[in-house]
Amino acid sequence: MTSAISRRNLLRAGLPALAPTTPCASGDAAISKNVKIGFVTNGFRDYSNAALAKEFQAAGIRRIQLFLTQTDSNYWKYNNRSDLTSLTPRRCQEIAGIYRSAGISIHSLGVYANLIHPDAAERNQQLAYFEAMMKVGQAMGVRRLVTEAGHYFEANRPAQQVPYDWQEGVWHSMVSTCKELARRAEANDSIVLFEPFFLGLLSTARRTKLLLEEANSPQLRINLDPANLIEVNDLEEMFGQLQSRIESFHAKDRKLHIARGVPAGEGDVDYVSLLRLAAARVPDAPLFLEYADSKTRRAALAYVRNAIHQAGLREV
Repeated sequence: MTSAISRRNLLRAGLPALAPTTPCASGDAAISKNVKIGFVTNGFRDYSNAALAKEFQAAGIRRIQLFLTQTDSNYWKYNNRSDLTSLTPRRCQEIAGIYRSAGISIHSLGVYANLIHPDAAERNQQLAYFEAMMKVGQAMGVRRLVTEAGHYFEANRPAQQVPYDWQEGVWHSMVSTCKELARRAEANDSIVLFEPFFLGLLSTARRTKLLLEEANSPQLRINLDPANLIEVNDLEEMFGQLQSRIESFHAKDRKLHIARGVPAGEGDVDYVSLLRLAAARVPDAPLFLEYADSKTRRAALAYVRNAIHQAGLREV
């Protein structure tokens, strides 16, 4: 009797992937051979925007996910908000112009606000900050903004208490927050990309899918970082649950059973399989190298480019 051969086994064997049973997000069922890659800028805090644009241009990078972490635009705070008063529309246009004049497009802006804080007043402040970042995006000509659900750590938590991220009330609060965020995104012609992470509220691909289904807005999409979910989902599960909403990827790595992320090539993510799945299922979604800095970016980029070659794909 001939046994069935799964797509996953084919990928592991290094054989060409079969045509997907689910149409690509673009509506074209044909497998793309193209892979779009770029960089997240938050690892380059010692660069000005002009110096970073020059560095990326020399490396053949054509797109970025912009975090406001450069020496002349240092505004970004992880899981928190920042004072954007001095980030005027004119300054936003100047920053965007630096990259575009180097042939580099800005796909999205990093926000990463704390959307699960238990205090309603603080959540409203975070939403106001997020909307201010939408205005920054408007001035830069960028519609997409990326975030996690956020993190909150309770002081003096009883040992037997359900973890904060898994409490029923926190889920319902987050659904309401997402609906309000979607309303503001629609009003500002913006799209919010949620990034799942196994140590947060969006801890699995299915949980992330359920949240977006309950929020029920086309303004809410996905930035998938496979390294954030390999502890709980394999690649097929991630794509099976989320592919219809994926707008972009983070390309970093993580060793199994370890919380700390590392640059691409230093962990357990199967990049050849990831790239084949991305090209087949969501060919228009770029992969942005993350956790790379001035010391590690060349090795990480070489690793991803080699994986693209091994996958039988081409960089565009």
